[in-house]
Amino acid sequence: MLSDNIISAKKNIELAGGSNVTIVAATKTVPAEIIASLPELGIKIAGENRVQELLSKYDSVSGVTWHFIGRLQRNKVKYIADKVAMIHSVDSKPLADEINKQCGKIGKIMPVLVEVNMGEEAKGGVIMDEAFELIDYVSEMPNLQLRGIMSVLPVDAPKSMYLELSDLSKRVRQKYSQADVLSMGMSGDYQTAVECGANMVRLGSCLFGQRIYK
Repeated sequence: MLSDNIISAKKNIELAGGSNVTIVAATKTVPAEIIASLPELGIKIAGENRVQELLSKYDSVSGVTWHFIGRLQRNKVKYIADKVAMIHSVDSKPLADEINKQCGKIGKIMPVLVEVNMGEEAKGGVIMDEAFELIDYVSEMPNLQLRGIMSVLPVDAPKSMYLELSDLSKRVRQKYSQADVLSMGMSGDYQTAVECGANMVRLGSCLFGQRIYK
């Protein structure tokens, strides 16, 4: 089933006009043994929303690169700084400062995305009007590498909202050439996101089935 779902997702991305779109498997509640099977099925990046869950799986899984895709509390940065290859959810200057500080301690430059809040349902992110202020701030951090932007869009968001993010992404890329990632779209909307320019999508239930929460 998982292999069929991955094939289906990749086909849908292709049909939406996506080329070089990176799939991040959103692995919240997914057991470590299933995550460990992802590389042989062509998915090399796993994204976790919660620090504790990432830590509980980290030593049990090999072959995947971990991204942190959820809201990140400053006091938890130190636990994942050496374990993740990208943080998607930088939404404030204090959080950027803390990631920069913890990565400085271990001599690491952390690729990060600035999270942009596009609606009331989003729990984190900087509002669109203040996005560039944070983007410019992050770009000056010696132990952060600005790689682009991320957003969690409201359910049934209009296509114009996706296009607005895509336009912001293009403007960021014009100013910072390495900031070429637009992480936009999840299981319910990834085809629309890809149509509008997303080159990274975070897929959970469409790969693993509906989550069962304890």
